[in-house]
Amino acid sequence: MPLKPFAPNSGADKKIFLLKPRGFCAGVVRAIDVVKIALDLYGPPVYVRKEIVHNKHVVDELRDAGAIFVEELDEVPFGARAIFSAHGVAPAVRKQAKDRQLDVIDATCPLVTKVHLEAVRFARDGYSIVLIGHKDHDEVIGTLGEVPERSFLVETVEDVDRLELPDPTRVRYLTQTTLSLDETTDIVNRLQQRFPYIEGPPAQDICYATENRQMAVKAVSECMDLLLVVGSQNSSNSKRLVEVGDNFGVRSYLVNDRSNVDAGWLYGIRNVGVTAGASAPEHLVQELIEFLRDFGFHELEEIELVDEDVRFSLPAELTISIR
Repeated sequence: MPLKPFAPNSGADKKIFLLKPRGFCAGVVRAIDVVKIALDLYGPPVYVRKEIVHNKHVVDELRDAGAIFVEELDEVPFGARAIFSAHGVAPAVRKQAKDRQLDVIDATCPLVTKVHLEAVRFARDGYSIVLIGHKDHDEVIGTLGEVPERSFLVETVEDVDRLELPDPTRVRYLTQTTLSLDETTDIVNRLQQRFPYIEGPPAQDICYATENRQMAVKAVSECMDLLLVVGSQNSSNSKRLVEVGDNFGVRSYLVNDRSNVDAGWLYGIRNVGVTAGASAPEHLVQELIEFLRDFGFHELEEIELVDEDVRFSLPAELTISIR
């Protein structure tokens, strides 16, 4: 989708550039709705494996509403109701849920499911799969679990240089959905140099929301002296926004909320950009803006570069119950 034209205001007041799109993506909205609707339909407790999305405030709110967050399914009582997080799970987890006779609601983001299905299809066709991603991220763990015997994880260009594959002529690559576009391009280019026969999925795996938020930071980078990204420390897409800002010469910080802002960061700053990762609630952004106004940032301009209108339907397990 083309970027909308942007002409910065050159006024003298301290200014906030509020980037849009920001905050919740369709997959996050869907996952949060799944937990809320399940609590309304069935009442607490509802067990959620891992954080439903990577944001402390969201998890705390749902916990207060009656959700119980667990690391693994063996913490869930036999036969209870369990929800899989937006990041997806490996087949072994699904088997464990079946063995424990859990009533499962799958909140996996459809864009993550797309990557899982691609891995299965590529493996079925006899290809080795190079997955570009971060090894400890829940999404990557789930994707690798689909076909572990055929999957090879790379995080950096250097990992590609060390990579040895069974048949270099039969190889495909996939990516974690929340990566930096620029970093991923460098890795893909190196993969293509080392393995000329390699191909990727028909459509890129990096999700629309991750791309849009990164493009917004790039588009406004020349106008910002400082970038504040609202998001949790374990949010991959939020951390990538900070990296994009830094790479474009903007001093950038990831803040969980306004309480994480160091007033010293604002010294000598005229223009501050504000955005939010795809799992950060909007009220945290608005609270940050009020905080900045206390430091003289009274002018605000919202810059909308892309109009996001993506919506995902609820999981079949819930729609059946709602009917």
